Amino acid sequence: MICHDHIRNIRLRLTLVLGVVAAALLALIPGSGTASAHGSVVNPASRNYGCWLRWGSDFQNPAMAQQDPMCWQAWQDDTNAMWNWNGLYRNGSAGNFQAVIPDGQLCSGGRTENGRYNSLDAVGPWKTTDVGSDFTVQLHDQAGHGADYFLVYVSRQGYDPTTQPLKWSDLQLVARTGKYAPSQNYSIPVSTSGLSGRHVVYTIWQASHMDQTYFLCSDVNFR
Repeated sequence: MICHDHIRNIRLRLTLVLGVVAAALLALIPGSGTASAHGSVVNPASRNYGCWLRWGSDFQNPAMAQQDPMCWQAWQDDTNAMWNWNGLYRNGSAGNFQAVIPDGQLCSGGRTENGRYNSLDAVGPWKTTDVGSDFTVQLHDQAGHGADYFLVYVSRQGYDPTTQPLKWSDLQLVARTGKYAPSQNYSIPVSTSGLSGRHVVYTIWQASHMDQTYFLCSDVNFR
């Protein structure tokens, strides 16, 4: 009998392959806003990756408004932002993340120009991934940038992402890594304690090829 985890891994690999193809095709479209593939947290899925994963092949389906309202507003706000699920980064932060990203704009990485990623900062019932106190952040790096380090934060107990904008003071650091050699898949083990219910996992990926930093919100439910 095939186990559910094996089936899930097969599906994840298939969707990542489709994502590479979609990103490559999008790069050929004038004005699409992406010139090359980058990456994102795929498990627990970042907000933008999750919206693309669930609805990329059916993003005009009005049923999304009821079934997945946060993704619906994101697709309505800027379709290209969802197709560019792998491009949520900013250059030249020099490690001064709190100086360049204001409170309330953490999930967009402060990328508010033209409103492209604003929808990712929206407060509301984003779809969650169930996790235990110990879990693994899996990141897909389409371009093989490598990492100088990863920082993984989890929102504090008592913070409610359905009613409160995310602030730096809401985050607690749970993992800091060293360098990762260029690859397409990275795993970051995370250990927590005393957390329950809905939280935000905030992953900062400092790429190695230049001062390029990715800021990624994943919504989780601690079982």
